Amino acid sequence: MEGDFIKINEWMLPLSWLYGLGVKLRNQLFEIGLLKSRSFDIPVISVGNITVGGSGKTPHVEYLIRLLKDHAKVAVLSRGYKRKSRGYVLAGEKTAMSDIGDEPFQMKTKFPGIYVAVDKNRCHGIDMLTGSEDTKDTDVILLDDAFQHRYVKPGINILLVDYHRLIIYDKLLPAGRLREPQSGKSRADIVIITKCPKDLKPMEYRVIIKAMNLYPYQQLYFTTLEYDNLRPMFCGEERPLRSISKKENILLLTGIASPKQMIYDLKECSPNITPMTFPDHHQFTKKDIERINDAFAAMQSPKIIITTEKDNARLFGMEGLSDEVRHNIYILPVKIKFMPGQEKEFNNKIIGYVQKNSKNSILAKAKDDNKPQNSDNTRHGTGTISFRNN
Repeated sequence: MEGDFIKINEWMLPLSWLYGLGVKLRNQLFEIGLLKSRSFDIPVISVGNITVGGSGKTPHVEYLIRLLKDHAKVAVLSRGYKRKSRGYVLAGEKTAMSDIGDEPFQMKTKFPGIYVAVDKNRCHGIDMLTGSEDTKDTDVILLDDAFQHRYVKPGINILLVDYHRLIIYDKLLPAGRLREPQSGKSRADIVIITKCPKDLKPMEYRVIIKAMNLYPYQQLYFTTLEYDNLRPMFCGEERPLRSISKKENILLLTGIASPKQMIYDLKECSPNITPMTFPDHHQFTKKDIERINDAFAAMQSPKIIITTEKDNARLFGMEGLSDEVRHNIYILPVKIKFMPGQEKEFNNKIIGYVQKNSKNSILAKAKDDNKPQNSDNTRHGTGTISFRNN
């Protein structure tokens, strides 16, 4: 049920109160204008959360990429968490994972036709994407994990909320996992409840809708996880997830924030799951590789190793994996799917926003082609148009 992964450290609530004071002060400085938010003359869509890790940001950004990439030149701008480089970096064909981080590397590998850049200073990153000769044809920028980065004022602000960690039941750090009070959700134009059960009941929809207590200008959607075929990391052929038998032993190898939903879903294939979990964005070491080899060797056949696309970015170049591991390790790609009746409405909102505000994309051309010939085609204002103003 919703909120079932939440654990509150009650004894740390006094520290959460102090942390909350600092967060509220920072937000108030933005509200009164002492700290400035910048708007940009290009469509900017932010995807983020107010919970530490695990809400499904990357699959949702990838959904937006798939939705827009055939109609507009898409750029993804990320912070590049745990990268070894500094400043602004634009990913190229030979850019190393360590220079941009695992999630940007994953997106650039899957979607080579888009721009992927990293910069801790998101305003500077947007300036570079729109001003550099190599990327000045950018039509829309997707900001990855930028809900708290208030120096940018996006045109659409998407807030992700994990179904199993609803912010209405959580507490501020360090007692809970909220980065800021749940009232921060008021900045979102779109709120998406992620990782929902596929059989979510109508009554559960109504309970969550009421509990989230959103404003009229905000739209609420629900998504669930969907898995593609298992893809071999090194050798072999793809295999459907349903091909795993009930007798097959699974070593689930993850270095992500919240693998619990994946464990739950894989139990439908086989109950014999041995989780081997590492911290989010974990950089694997030689000792880790030895642990993986030993754990898999100790398991009875038939057996398989399943890992995530994000972990693949950090594991693929590692030396020392045994031949047995290399022949049996598979990547499980994850996508998101909107609950019935919501996908078309969401898609239309995103495409309509980009069409209205992009100068160069196919979407913008289609918009202009559909206008009467005597209409005024001059574009006014900036690309920052929130749904709350529409």
